[in-house]
Amino acid sequence: PKLDTQTMKASAIAAVLLVAAVGTEAFVAPSLAPRPTLRSAASMRKPGGALALRAELSDKNALTLAGINAVAIPVMLWSEWTLKSTGCGLPAGPGGALGALEGVSYLFVPGFVAYSIYTKVKTGKGLPAGPYGALGAAEGMAYLAVLAGIVVLGFQLTDYGFLPEAVPTEGGKCSV
Repeated sequence: PKLDTQTMKASAIAAVLLVAAVGTEAFVAPSLAPRPTLRSAASMRKPGGALALRAELSDKNALTLAGINAVAIPVMLWSEWTLKSTGCGLPAGPGGALGALEGVSYLFVPGFVAYSIYTKVKTGKGLPAGPYGALGAAEGMAYLAVLAGIVVLGFQLTDYGFLPEAVPTEGGKCSV
């Protein structure tokens, strides 16, 4: 599928703004404790025998992740509603900006859920609630958005019998 220049520019701008707003700190996996020496290994063992891991997420990073989710989750839910109602996703919008935001949201929200699951598996604890409970609220909403997406996927296939293209193509089922 061909992408027009405006869509490519809008997508690139959206990606740059996302990275600039978040920085790389927010995407660093939970840090592991220093590798134990033979002398300290026993002190780091949990009752089940696994080495203890610790997750560190600063308040700034927690608020950043919650803030991004405050934008991405409603966009994803709006897209899912539109998809269920019409069989196609959101329109591209001016210069492809809305379509780019939709695409970034569909990458970020499931990625955030995967990060949450990874943290739970590695540390035995979920993500911290964060300041004002913002990260905990974002985590819960992200799980609901992903679950809604799975449900809408099922409806999409049974009601319409196809999945729309990620980027509308000329002559496609969701072309403008």
